[in-house]
Amino acid sequence: MLSFSNPLQSRRSFLTVGSLGLGGLCLPDLLKARARLGAQESDFSTDKSVILLFLHGGPSQTETFDPKMEAPAGIRSVTGEVQTKLPGVTFGSSFPKLAQMADRLAIIRSFASGNGNHDIKPVVDSTTFGANLGSVYARVAGANDPQSGIPKNVALFPRSVDESTQKRTSQFGKFESTGSLGKAYAPFIPGAGGPAQEDMKLQLAADRLDDRKSLLTQLDQYKRQLDSLAGQDKVRDQAFSAILGGVANAFDLTKEDPETVARYDTAPLVRPDAISRKWNNYNNYVDNAKSLGKLLLLARRLCEQGCGFVTVSTNFVWDMHADVNNATMTEGMSYMGPPLDHAVSAFLEDTRSRGLDEKIMLVATGEMGRTPKINAKGGRDHWGGITPLLLSGGGINTGQVIGQSTKDGGRPASSPFGNSHLIATILHTLLDVGELRTVTGLPSDVSQILSRYQPINGLH
Repeated sequence: MLSFSNPLQSRRSFLTVGSLGLGGLCLPDLLKARARLGAQESDFSTDKSVILLFLHGGPSQTETFDPKMEAPAGIRSVTGEVQTKLPGVTFGSSFPKLAQMADRLAIIRSFASGNGNHDIKPVVDSTTFGANLGSVYARVAGANDPQSGIPKNVALFPRSVDESTQKRTSQFGKFESTGSLGKAYAPFIPGAGGPAQEDMKLQLAADRLDDRKSLLTQLDQYKRQLDSLAGQDKVRDQAFSAILGGVANAFDLTKEDPETVARYDTAPLVRPDAISRKWNNYNNYVDNAKSLGKLLLLARRLCEQGCGFVTVSTNFVWDMHADVNNATMTEGMSYMGPPLDHAVSAFLEDTRSRGLDEKIMLVATGEMGRTPKINAKGGRDHWGGITPLLLSGGGINTGQVIGQSTKDGGRPASSPFGNSHLIATILHTLLDVGELRTVTGLPSDVSQILSRYQPINGLH
């Protein structure tokens, strides 16, 4: 908490406030860095944001958005299909709400993430030279919004909205990895009610907040202790504007309309007592249901306040082997399908009602797909040949299916796309890539991504 009752405490608290979890750098440091970089870090961003909903574990392409009901039993969707709003296009039957919103979606049926390994591609991958994709964006756009102070790159996990959930999964990759870019560009990872969010709150009496001049006068008395601010009046004003502007409020769902929270809430859809405890991933199924909707709501709130890239993941839950850890395909989709269907449809309705659907692009995908054939236990195994991919908003062309898979849903049959295409699509949404290609001084790895990779054809 920030308190001015003790000079030493006030110095320590101030250095904590505004750090926003970005590698220990305080907000004034980051603002000074932006000032040094000048236009290179501020003039090439679009006014758009991207939410990458990472379906960790590898969702099945067949039971999600390419059901293949004309294929033989053992290949076609074990959950059946549902007709979408688009003539001749069906989804897996777990997605009735999204089916009726298919005119607002772009489904890529020929996307392959590259391999069948459990990891965290496309968030962190060799394609992004080992850096979080949001960190690549933040390296160009800046780590924080200069006006609001909100982090430009955020990663959300179940504990960001529900402290009763498990810690985030890290055994398959580090979401906070920045490669060679430096810790200043790492994603801010909040926890529900955690100290990082508490440290963003300014704890002063209301009558003292009412008098901004008095507050700044008091701060001047501690200028010698606040050595990081010495001689940096403009930086000081920007830093405190961020704090006084209520950065923490964007991370606080109690500030949201309760009716909106209820519309997003996925917890009532899959109750813990309805999930079989024989699966070792029982807690993952529970956490997914409890947190997914609220995570997307929090992501919307952050983008609304100026955050550019938000990764959302509910931990490792989309593994579908039908082994000791994971449920069968049919049972597992009953746990995972309804929350995803509900949360994404609620997000689409909410962003449109707020006029944000053209500003925020939602991307939903996993690190891989699933084998074309059901295994002997009723599950599907790892498969890198096809990965489900859904996009919406951000000004892309929706109401379409791009590319087709083979008859068994195992590989692209037309218009093959890979991880580099998805990364380029995201960066072209967030940045004016054409202008950036003429800029000198960017890290070579960043320049390579911007110059080499091409977006998915047909989205723009």
